[in-house]
Amino acid sequence: MIREIGKENSVFNRFLSELRDIDVQADSMRFRRNLERMGEIFAYEISKTFEYTSRKITTPLGTSVMSLPAEEPVLATILRAGLPLHHGLLNFFDRADCAFVSAYRKYEKDEHFIIKLDYISSPGIDNRILIVSDPMLATGGSIVASLTGLYEKGEPKHTHVVCVLASQEGIAHINKLFSLKDITIWIGAVDDELTARAYIVPGLGDAGDLAFGKKDD
Repeated sequence: MIREIGKENSVFNRFLSELRDIDVQADSMRFRRNLERMGEIFAYEISKTFEYTSRKITTPLGTSVMSLPAEEPVLATILRAGLPLHHGLLNFFDRADCAFVSAYRKYEKDEHFIIKLDYISSPGIDNRILIVSDPMLATGGSIVASLTGLYEKGEPKHTHVVCVLASQEGIAHINKLFSLKDITIWIGAVDDELTARAYIVPGLGDAGDLAFGKKDD
């Protein structure tokens, strides 16, 4: 299932427009904060899909019956670009367990690259809700490698993949490899093109560099 948040008119698109804007995105603090706020919006929307149970809450003047989430998710993110988006999700799912994946593009000759998966730190995810966040879903290689590694920790009840921007190619890649898995892909917007270096066009550039500074390749 694909859920594209940006198709509906909301303040979400203001944050996305600022992420794309070459003048605004020069402010790395604002770039990180916009990713965080978008993570909060994604969290709110995802929370509507959870199972809920009724609980009696005691107030200073009486009692109130409230519907509360029946369980807490596991939040996983891909270092380093995913950290602000992860933080936004964690602001809302503040009782969640967290997982972290070290995955990156290792470039070889002629712009070709492979996805290197160095490390995963994760709790058990068997029969739990798993939410995996990464700002950009370009070829889908990083998400595929991360999901493959995380699924070695167990079989989640449901997986939510959260990305600010995605390409059609990346979405198709995930759907092809995980067609038998129970997965929902949450996206801010879908762009059609990829460059020779597999960057999304019009996209927004390198989310990790814009959030945390340029790295030495």
